Amino acid sequence: MTWVIAHRGASFAETENTLPAFERAIADGADFVEFDVQMSVDGEPVVFHDEDLDRLTPLTGPLRRRRAAELREVGVATLDEVLDVVRGRIGVMAELKNANRYRSFPFVERVVAKLSPEHVVISFQSRALLDARRLAPELRLVQHVGPRVSIRAAARYAWGVGFWDSAVTPRGLARARALGLATAVFTVNDEARTRELVALGVDGLFTDRPDRLRAVLRRPG
Repeated sequence: MTWVIAHRGASFAETENTLPAFERAIADGADFVEFDVQMSVDGEPVVFHDEDLDRLTPLTGPLRRRRAAELREVGVATLDEVLDVVRGRIGVMAELKNANRYRSFPFVERVVAKLSPEHVVISFQSRALLDARRLAPELRLVQHVGPRVSIRAAARYAWGVGFWDSAVTPRGLARARALGLATAVFTVNDEARTRELVALGVDGLFTDRPDRLRAVLRRPG
């Protein structure tokens, strides 16, 4: 069965990476919620995608220069708040964002300390995942692959790999499976494309519309 992974929560219906988006993803029948973790200037892991705050909040400039209390006032949840809502109700895929930008606090260590063994950690940065593995070897790791990190390299430490939809190929999927890796593709909102990827044997699909993807998977192709 293909996993439905709610990309930043049910981000078509609700504001991405917010508690309502995660509640909606649970109601929509997603198997996992995926969200992005960064860190405030005072060392609190928070859930937000963009490096800057301008697009989704009244604040401007880099998130990492703001205190957690300021961020909470404009709807940016802490990692603790998100985990309190989703733990035991849905699978968790936490993406480590911009892990190389933090110098004052041990970012990966602070995030991993809050996660449980059943959670999945994702990153584009292999260094962040290697740090996570060193700190918590029981966690499952997903490496987004591409020009900087190959499938074969990821297989040395990862449980799974993520592909851009525009870059995934049958050959790449076959190579990942041969190496024992789980596979996921992002971001998929189209019914026809969903069916193509399911036919190729992809394990999971990141989507902004988990309700629609779940409905497609329930209907005979």
